[in-house]
Amino acid sequence: MWLRGILVAALAAASAWGVHTVAPAVPLLTMAVVLGIVVGQLPAARPALAGALAAGLSVAAKPLMQLGIVLLGLKLSLVDIAALGWVTIATTVAIVLLTFVGTLGLGRWFGLPGHQPLLIATGFSICGASAIGAMSGVVKAKDEETATPIALVTLCGTLAIAVLPLLWHPLGLSALQFGHWVGAGVHDVGQVVATAQIAGSSALAVALVVKLTRVLMLAPIVAVASIVERHRPADAALMATAGSPDARKGLAKRPPIVPLFVAGFIVAMLVRTLIPLPEPVLVAAEVVQTGLLAMALFALGTAVNLVTLMRTGGRPLAVGLLSWVLIAALALGAVHLS
Repeated sequence: MWLRGILVAALAAASAWGVHTVAPAVPLLTMAVVLGIVVGQLPAARPALAGALAAGLSVAAKPLMQLGIVLLGLKLSLVDIAALGWVTIATTVAIVLLTFVGTLGLGRWFGLPGHQPLLIATGFSICGASAIGAMSGVVKAKDEETATPIALVTLCGTLAIAVLPLLWHPLGLSALQFGHWVGAGVHDVGQVVATAQIAGSSALAVALVVKLTRVLMLAPIVAVASIVERHRPADAALMATAGSPDARKGLAKRPPIVPLFVAGFIVAMLVRTLIPLPEPVLVAAEVVQTGLLAMALFALGTAVNLVTLMRTGGRPLAVGLLSWVLIAALALGAVHLS
């Protein structure tokens, strides 16, 4: 039943890969999200998206997303991160935490509904749409709650590709400082590559290591969110009828303290750090990981309804743009401290 949706997501991922191959400046994962958003707006496609393809797209958006995040851990070596120095590591962690808390506060101040503040904060502070997908799975966010943050982080990440290079020389940054700024302030890994590569290979290398240090924060932040979710006030209603079958069922559905895919991400990171894996294995893992995330982000993109998004007014867009400015400003400050 789910095979058709999986195949559609795979074809979409292959199409995004093709666009990226022809135009390397277009990040593959960003293209996958945009493709999903475009398909989601087609009146002819909506019945299939909500019907025959729904089960497969749900598998792509959740289990395949989580598997891709586990494989993302193979990109992280604690040795490379340690080589940045403690000042860079400390400022990078501080940027993630301050952006997360600041964006969460902005989302609540603007009155965004449900889990949207949490999801926007996760995406903008850590690693874009992939982080939003990971967090939404832990807090059991509805598709409509996930769609708006995905659209916002895609929009702002795409703006970063165009805007940050224009500010490189006016801000008086060296190539390496520009790479540091991009790695600390741009959302998605693909967007980081597209933005930093114009400053050369050394700037790109710095940007990627700084960016992957931010990705490392995905595990603890999602784990903390999982713990908080287990103790939500909603559980009080269940406790009032603790002996009932419904109460036991509700308690059983609480997320684990450390989600399985987060544990897998940590294990993959430790494997990369401790075991000298052959280059072909790492290349193959990256291809699979990118393909899985592209499929997942296409599936998540199809849930974006631009008409509904426009009806929500400017509040989500305001939160997204303010968060984008916040992380860019914090990252620029960190560049000058390092």
